[in-house]
Amino acid sequence: MYTVRQIAEALGLAAQGDLDRVITRAAEPQDAGPTDLAMATSAKYAEGLSQGRAEVALLWEGADWQGLGLKAALFATRPRMALGGVSTMLDRGQGFEPGIHPSAVIHPSAVLAENVSVGPLSIVAAGARIGKGSQIGPHCYIGAEVEIGEEAQLREMVSIGARARIGDRLRAQPGARIGSDGFSYVTPEVSGVENVRKTVGDQGTARAQSWLRIHSLGAVSIGDDVEVGANCTIDNGTIRDTEIGSGSKLDNQVHVGHNTRIGRDCLICGQCGLSGSVNVGNNVVMGGQCGAADNIFIGDGGMAGGATKIISNVPAGRVVMGYPAVKMETHTEMYKAQRRLPRLMSDIEKLKKAVFK
Repeated sequence: MYTVRQIAEALGLAAQGDLDRVITRAAEPQDAGPTDLAMATSAKYAEGLSQGRAEVALLWEGADWQGLGLKAALFATRPRMALGGVSTMLDRGQGFEPGIHPSAVIHPSAVLAENVSVGPLSIVAAGARIGKGSQIGPHCYIGAEVEIGEEAQLREMVSIGARARIGDRLRAQPGARIGSDGFSYVTPEVSGVENVRKTVGDQGTARAQSWLRIHSLGAVSIGDDVEVGANCTIDNGTIRDTEIGSGSKLDNQVHVGHNTRIGRDCLICGQCGLSGSVNVGNNVVMGGQCGAADNIFIGDGGMAGGATKIISNVPAGRVVMGYPAVKMETHTEMYKAQRRLPRLMSDIEKLKKAVFK
């Protein structure tokens, strides 16, 4: 619980009214009660305030808080940024118990710094090192010689394979898998896949061959302040490590293939798939269900709209859409032209009839 004054001071927000009122939780305007902070960050939420019982709200700049019937108000120049700060302050967490649960298995050679908690049925393998203040949730697995920095937060059933190196403040959502083997195989002789890559066409008749595994000798290297979503999978590198740069955020069900390098402060949305050896620059954003072919690069500041399939290099700052990925403005023109096709075909039929006559 916080007072309005404490929230305002912590987040640097302007505030008016009864600043000593206590806030217990955040709520949407129509659902808010007297001790809630109604998140009415723009004028479109004003009607919702009248439907609820809120007495305190986070409002847009210049809002008439008294006219809205409030007892106090906070004002944000950048409401979504303020929402981030409020959510951090009012987050009650998962209720994981402090300390080492009796059912956890900690190898004698593992090193746990001060204030590390390990949940029920979790395993910390030989030589692992976990930084101070980290929370390892229930049913987690920390592999041999893994290094995790300070203040990590691992939700339930997170697994981290051997020799992964992870910076400070990792957040891993339920079921995240870091350090699975890379999907690398080879055939004794040149395969049909290799031939198709060369010819970009039918391979003809090829002898069936078995696939032989190429083992993953690398691991995964992750920087500071990285978030890994639920059921996200990050493969080990073949020789060198797969890398995730500091500040990058991976949404649920993102797949990062072996040897891929993701730069700093990237945002990779749900169900994206990065093939092996993709080189992603800094500040890259990929919308949901995007895919990237192997051995390409996406330059700094590149962006891909949802469901884009990237099969060739993307220059720095380029915004792409579609399959195959093209410039956003090109894709828009192509889409417009595609929608006109039925009318265009009808016009062609009329012209053909006129010509024949």
